[in-house]
Amino acid sequence: MARTVEFDQHQAIEKALDVFWRKGYNGTSMRDLTDAMQINSSSLYNTLGDKHQLFVQCIKHYTKRRRALLEERAKAFDSPLKALESFINDVADVVIKDAQGCFAIKTAFEVSPEDKAIQALLKDDNDFTHTFLYTLIREAVEQGAMNEDTDPDLLADYIISTYTGWYELYILHKDPAKIKQLAAFMVRQLLR
Repeated sequence: MARTVEFDQHQAIEKALDVFWRKGYNGTSMRDLTDAMQINSSSLYNTLGDKHQLFVQCIKHYTKRRRALLEERAKAFDSPLKALESFINDVADVVIKDAQGCFAIKTAFEVSPEDKAIQALLKDDNDFTHTFLYTLIREAVEQGAMNEDTDPDLLADYIISTYTGWYELYILHKDPAKIKQLAAFMVRQLLR
């Protein structure tokens, strides 16, 4: 008779994600993972795979959760410009409140250049965010809330590349006011 899995896989992935997020892929040992998930290594291998397979599952979990939150937040606003403004302010809040930074951005610099599978997952997530922003910008332009000369594709890339830099600034300076000012500046630029 097959042995029943004695742990919740969703919770195990959440715990593993937290370890990878804090320590990075290369800094995380199998022992770190099994200790955090409170399982033995054979249970980990039999149900979730090796370290790399678990890391892939953590990235998928993180990006799926982030996508759902973005879509839910966008529906909460009656105007695409307000949704865009909220997105920018939310990013600033996350940069300030989450000392660990963005898991996807950290992974992009640590693992992605050498790992094509991870790179593909992160590119897919970036493409989703780009499309999300592009759609909001295009709709705001169509509604006359933004300048008709606005290039939604270019502006979406600009927003993503700019807030990625906020993480570095915050790590180096630990200045919440600076991040809030940058977010407010970006919002003012959108309204020109």
